[in-house]
Amino acid sequence: MPYLAADDRYSHLPYRRCGRNESAPPAISLGLWQNFGGVDSAETGRQIILKAFDRGVTHFDLANNYGPPPGSAESMFGEIINDDLKPYRDEIIVSTKAGYRMWDGPYGEWGSRKYVLASLDQSLRRMKLDYVDIFYSHRLDPDTPLEETVGALETAVTSGKALYVGISSYSPEATREAHKMLKDRGIRTLIHQPSYSMLNRWIENGLLDTLQELGIGCIAFSPLAQGLLSDKYLKGTPNDARASREGSFSSKLLTPENLERVRALDAIAKKRGQSLAQMAIAWVLRHPTLTSALIGARTVAQLENSLDAMKNTAFSKEELAEIDKHAKDGALNLWSTSAAAKPVKD
Repeated sequence: MPYLAADDRYSHLPYRRCGRNESAPPAISLGLWQNFGGVDSAETGRQIILKAFDRGVTHFDLANNYGPPPGSAESMFGEIINDDLKPYRDEIIVSTKAGYRMWDGPYGEWGSRKYVLASLDQSLRRMKLDYVDIFYSHRLDPDTPLEETVGALETAVTSGKALYVGISSYSPEATREAHKMLKDRGIRTLIHQPSYSMLNRWIENGLLDTLQELGIGCIAFSPLAQGLLSDKYLKGTPNDARASREGSFSSKLLTPENLERVRALDAIAKKRGQSLAQMAIAWVLRHPTLTSALIGARTVAQLENSLDAMKNTAFSKEELAEIDKHAKDGALNLWSTSAAAKPVKD
């Protein structure tokens, strides 16, 4: 049977403007970083994506290297959007990125013009799309002049292959420079995608203020700290958890201190009548600069649990103060090198 989207799909989630920009993604977006690659079930991925759309998730976030293997998440999504969601393409925001290693040789990663634009072309072919809505610089290149990366983003827009551009894991300084360079070229920086969670609060030290000042949206990835902010690790490490899979989430992050924080936060969530995952998502969205929380999902049930975070997004001052006692940095910012990099000048 052909897929028909739910008639009430726009009644579930609010849609928030990206800073001072008009584009308005849903408060919760779906990321395909994990669980949608060539090693995963295509049918499960399809069910998750279609259920997400039925519940108002109109933004699907990818990158060239998502999988595994790299590129396979875009290929899987391409099949789904063309087989099931093609009639709804104008209702959907598709984003992808370039920056991490994708192929061998000196032109297969970072921020050169050759890599960035070749990557975009490859992503469009894998997804069988004429354009993406948002194209990101996935990380700051410490060796290529920022002007070159920005120039490639400009070309992505002027060629019609991307409607908007964004940046990911840039420092406040690099964000200001990229924003100015793009503005001078007549291109708006729509959105910034940093990691952010109760155990990874680095963006509160200047980046959120910078985004608010510049009118740039913010979509936070890994609001569940790659699954740590859930009930998954409260009683050990399950066999299907990220910590049991090489290269996805290091078990070294499951320190006694982090687990103690997770247990304390879980107790607060229970008092609020939420799962820990739901409270973690709601907590990220409490900040007025946040446009969207970018979640992942392994099953439809997991997706629905996360989306139900919107049923309780209000926090009292007392709750926030209690959360702050335990929401401490847990050395979870795996992208700190990029965030600390300084732009190279021409």
